[in-house]
Amino acid sequence: MAARSAPRLVEAAEIAAEYGLTPARISALYLDRETNGFPEIAGKRGRARQWNKSDVDQWFAQRKPPRLQQHKPPTHDPNELLTGAQASRFLGYKNPQQVNTYLRDHPGYFPEPDAIEELGTPQRPYRRPKWRVQTLLDWQATRPGSGRRSVKRPAPALPDVPVDGNPDELLGASQAAALLGFKSLNSFSSSLGQGNLPLLQAVDAVTEKGGRRRWTRRRILEQAAQRQGR
Repeated sequence: MAARSAPRLVEAAEIAAEYGLTPARISALYLDRETNGFPEIAGKRGRARQWNKSDVDQWFAQRKPPRLQQHKPPTHDPNELLTGAQASRFLGYKNPQQVNTYLRDHPGYFPEPDAIEELGTPQRPYRRPKWRVQTLLDWQATRPGSGRRSVKRPAPALPDVPVDGNPDELLGASQAAALLGFKSLNSFSSSLGQGNLPLLQAVDAVTEKGGRRRWTRRRILEQAAQRQGR
């Protein structure tokens, strides 16, 4: 008789990344489990709660579709450019800063801007990202948690990043995710947003285009050592 495989355990950050929520929202669902039936935890890793993934998937499959899944964006020219606030309203978010928050706090989750508008003065310049309507529609159709789960889309593979490279080299989010041992960029972004990577809360540089955060290899490896030792 074949041995039954052990259940796969997942933490709030990984659940949040897959279903397009925040780790705080997953924790809130768990705390309200007597009302909503959210699964009990199956274990702990340090202080982090862990759930049986099959139980979580079953709960989300039976859950009433959230408001955003029922939202139908207004008709616009597919090539029209929308600001972050306009894009947030277009996608049905109540918070007009939701898209800008995704861009800032969850690198890799939301698409890169299609255009950057240069504003301000030479003394106090600032940039305003904009997205094409078609870019937003494409993302909405395939985003995590969109409810279209009949076809499982594999997460983009993380790059192969050498550990022994220049310690002062600036690396992006996908490279940091790889060095830290995450399986996907989304799980790294969620863990970062949850505050589980304290050494990466401060950045070493920000790119001129898109404002993407960069960290030195040294800082990332220090965070990796701290993460492994907890």
